[in-house]
Amino acid sequence: MRYLPLTQADRSAMLDRIGVSSIDDLFVDVPEEARLSGPIGGLPLHAGEMAVERHMQRLSRRNLAAGDAPFFLGAGAYRHHVPASVDHVIQRGEFLTAYTPYQPEIAQGTLQMLFEFQTQVARLYGCAVANASMYDGSTACWEAVAMAGRVTRRKRVVLSGALHPHYAEVVRTMAKFTDDEIADALPSLQGTPDNEGLIARIDDETSCVVVQYPDILGRIPDLGAIAEAAHAKGALLVAVNTEPVALGAIKSPGELGADIVVGEGQAIGVGLQFGGPYLGLFAVRDARHARQMPGRLCGETVDAEGKRGFVLTLSTREQHIRREKATSNICTNSGLCALAFSVHMTLLGEEGLRRLAACNHSLACEAADRLAQIPGVELLNDSFFNEFTLRLGTDARQVVRRLADDGVLAGVSLGRLFPGVDALEDGLLVAVTETTTREDIETLASALQEALA
Repeated sequence: MRYLPLTQADRSAMLDRIGVSSIDDLFVDVPEEARLSGPIGGLPLHAGEMAVERHMQRLSRRNLAAGDAPFFLGAGAYRHHVPASVDHVIQRGEFLTAYTPYQPEIAQGTLQMLFEFQTQVARLYGCAVANASMYDGSTACWEAVAMAGRVTRRKRVVLSGALHPHYAEVVRTMAKFTDDEIADALPSLQGTPDNEGLIARIDDETSCVVVQYPDILGRIPDLGAIAEAAHAKGALLVAVNTEPVALGAIKSPGELGADIVVGEGQAIGVGLQFGGPYLGLFAVRDARHARQMPGRLCGETVDAEGKRGFVLTLSTREQHIRREKATSNICTNSGLCALAFSVHMTLLGEEGLRRLAACNHSLACEAADRLAQIPGVELLNDSFFNEFTLRLGTDARQVVRRLADDGVLAGVSLGRLFPGVDALEDGLLVAVTETTTREDIETLASALQEALA
């Protein structure tokens, strides 16, 4: 295929048609500090291939990889062991290049995998129906909000203060184009979530309440009580889960009354990968709401000869149907990541997931008890799964930087997640998984005690 670049006349005609004077006008919504003012720093404008490779290798050596240091980062992206067989399967040629099955009759393997993936997600979340995946947890969160608006025909959205701030920011950004009213808040550094305060914010105009489970501080909110309060006002409960391994130890959101359950599937089968690609999960408890779900649904059927087969039962994205009838235009599924999730989940099985969850929780309890012994350190949580919050009594960002310089990735500072909020700046979010050793815990404890001395 020949590459035919646009001429300046072509560009001018396109810009004129959409009513802007320059390409820069298309990026006015991106904050100026986030835009490049020139070429990427440090890269030469012209260089040979070997020179570029050497330059990139030098840059890569400046990174501290997750497996090269005691690692306690979490906040929505978790380091878990991914069996080698997962990578082996997803790199098979029939899977590696698979994208949208536009001709389902010749994509039976892909469709079967997605069907089984949907079944796994629905069971994990305690729901009736799950879709064939989405981009990531944050965009899935917004899609849940948009779906709740379609179902309830309301425009007011109540966000828990303990929702991941990046997820909340995606919701606020997208709501600018839909005129939804976003009622958000900030978390308070207390041992248990403020369930009563959240419930008090629900009114007769609320379309949905969005709650993270476990929340951004690692606490476990009372979804049952929140669901009951939301339903009493005619609103839906959207539960967000960023650590699916937790659902091997705590009740599923659907079981507790959540109407829409979304989350990030990265923790199962997908490595950290410097932030992506990741995997959005989306499910609904009531099958009657399936028609309002974004994305695709794969279904099981039989062919003309009565043999088992798979089809795209529902595809509600703007590529497939009339744009005005589409539920979403950002709902491309993450097919390869969904495959990795499904392979890993199949290898684990229900018993394996429960054992993995128990291992995570046990190690996290050991770490919390050890770190709480350090003078000046306070354990915030009354309960948690594998992630908890410490109060350090000083700016946690400075502590995290100092420990990183010493080769210890101590966690995520709340000051980084909530910049400018003084009441949260001494909070440190610590995540512990099965990849954490007791030696790692002791290394963190020693380094943290020295840093706070």
